[in-house]
Amino acid sequence: MKRAGSIANNWASSDALKHALAQRGGRRAALEDAIRSAIRSNRLRPSDPLPSSRALARELALARGTVAEAYAQLTAEGYLTARPGGTTRVAAGGATADATGTTVATAAARLPFTLEVGVPDVSAFPRAAWSTAMRRALRTAPSPRLALGDPRGAGELRDALAGHLRRTRGVVVDAGQVVITCGFSHGLAILCRTLRGSGLDCLAMEDPCLDSHRTIATGAGLRVVPLEVDEQGATAEPPPGTRALLLTPAHQFPLGMTLAPGRRTALIGWANAHDGLIVEDDYDGEYRYDHQPVGALQGLAPDRVIYAGTVSKTLAPALRLGWLVVPPRLLEPTVATKGLLGAEPSAIEQLTMAELLQSGAYDRHVRRTRLRYRHRRDRLLELLSEHAPELTPRGIAAGLHVLLDLPSGVSEDGLVDGAAAAGLALNALGPFWHDSAGRPGGLTIGYAAAPDHAYEQSLAVLAEVLRPTTVRFRRCARPT
Repeated sequence: MKRAGSIANNWASSDALKHALAQRGGRRAALEDAIRSAIRSNRLRPSDPLPSSRALARELALARGTVAEAYAQLTAEGYLTARPGGTTRVAAGGATADATGTTVATAAARLPFTLEVGVPDVSAFPRAAWSTAMRRALRTAPSPRLALGDPRGAGELRDALAGHLRRTRGVVVDAGQVVITCGFSHGLAILCRTLRGSGLDCLAMEDPCLDSHRTIATGAGLRVVPLEVDEQGATAEPPPGTRALLLTPAHQFPLGMTLAPGRRTALIGWANAHDGLIVEDDYDGEYRYDHQPVGALQGLAPDRVIYAGTVSKTLAPALRLGWLVVPPRLLEPTVATKGLLGAEPSAIEQLTMAELLQSGAYDRHVRRTRLRYRHRRDRLLELLSEHAPELTPRGIAAGLHVLLDLPSGVSEDGLVDGAAAAGLALNALGPFWHDSAGRPGGLTIGYAAAPDHAYEQSLAVLAEVLRPTTVRFRRCARPT
């Protein structure tokens, strides 16, 4: 009989795994991909124990922190489960996770040019301001702040965030309601498990939506159902029996519209009438260009809406720093679930972020990047108007991407593959639909990810990729 954990240990020491890590530079992303692949292919099965982070790091010649961060990310995504001081295991249902799901912002690491969605220009990270804030935080923070403290997160950051969110997003919040997370994916994993523990078994998500979010929800044991979206945003009539929704009201991902005022009111009415709950993913609410920012939906019903935010778009995804604003009745179970998942943002980074907010440096950085991204958006729209005027961009008023509708008969996958062959990373619309059969095709074009020196080149490659499509469109439209 094989001893407990031998399958996972054999996998961890396999030459194939070591070769895969060597091919990718042995970094955290490669390890995460390898574990996901092992779970999806049933090499690692539900409840299989994984080696400790120390043991796996020693086996693979990695830093222990790299392994611990990979485990934390996969726990947040629903592939793994962990208990403080206990064994990390493959989650129940982990082996049946959606193997066709597409994680955005992965090809950019392999291709010279990128217009992918989901990533800001990380070269714009405010290194000097962050360093200054960190030095001040370390100089002024009492020593107990470096020990494990409040499970909701550092009080300084929760206080600073509460003031910031009230001022900039219209969130109704007390610092006691703020729970600090390792980004939105971690926060969503916490919420899905909290909802499941409260007796809910179904979560409605906008159709389309980010596919990895569906994977997180199903990994937590929830049944995911589609919530239709039209030109006014999410419909106000969720499927019968649904009591929880995940929405992107400020800038629907990926279609780009803002939830219409009548829909906002109607969805809050639905939540009140059905004892429902809405999770508001305010993933890029700071970036609105042509009109005043739309306030958070949470402000209309603080007892019915959980507000979620992150610095992944404003600062950098690698900070793994986000937050939830939780209604008081759900605060205790949410904090308890966070403890069970085991991941915790760095106390030093929390204190640094608090200082960045309190000093005004964060607001200044957002204003600078908002101007930069607006110029990039305008440049993208100019290029599309010049080289592909027949194709309609949508969602241009806000955010870090536009959606480009494609004519019937044009393969979005063919365009993505053609772009990749030319060295450009793009995302197709298809994977974001719950079921893409019969759905219109499109490209989601991110104008933030490329550094300044590569942005114009990325646009030039895009023009070349779109040229055959526009030529074909013009021929088909030519009168006979």
